[in-house]
Amino acid sequence: MTSNETNERDHKNSEMIDDQTIEKGDPVLIKGTSSKPQLSTDNGHFIGNHIPVRFAGFWMRFWAYLLDLIVIGSIERLIINPVFRLLDISLNEFSIFAPISIVTAIIFYAYFVLMTRFFNQTLGKMVFGIKVVDLEGKHLSWGTILFREWIGRFISATFVVGYIIVAFLPKKQGLHDLFSDTTVVHEK
Repeated sequence: MTSNETNERDHKNSEMIDDQTIEKGDPVLIKGTSSKPQLSTDNGHFIGNHIPVRFAGFWMRFWAYLLDLIVIGSIERLIINPVFRLLDISLNEFSIFAPISIVTAIIFYAYFVLMTRFFNQTLGKMVFGIKVVDLEGKHLSWGTILFREWIGRFISATFVVGYIIVAFLPKKQGLHDLFSDTTVVHEK
């Protein structure tokens, strides 16, 4: 290959922006997409008003979820269990209506709903650099979050396939995401 052919090939895979050569796949500053400029590698995936994103796959979401379960379990063991012991409430009942089961369910759903509402991500998602977004690029409403995190998670957990389909759908959505028109993307 001659040097001219090499230069032509390299020119097709790059673009001049402000006197700098940007290679295809290099991070590019996207202006006007939100209150904060975003870095993106143009991979062809967009949400809302052409906001480029990189969808978070099954394994990334799986590890984030496991970390969230550790956080929730820690909250229960450090706060709830001592309070129950102090009040002499049984921790060993395995009924769905046992006090410990009810409090555990409240903490589980409150954690996911409140973290997603105020941060668009849970602690597990923060660690792995992923967040929940609306497919239209809008701010997540209380209704969307409640449906996704409460009803959608219940349905997805009931039918395990609801989580597994993340690996196969193009926008990497679980059943709860499909119901609420959301997905999970990498932050950068």
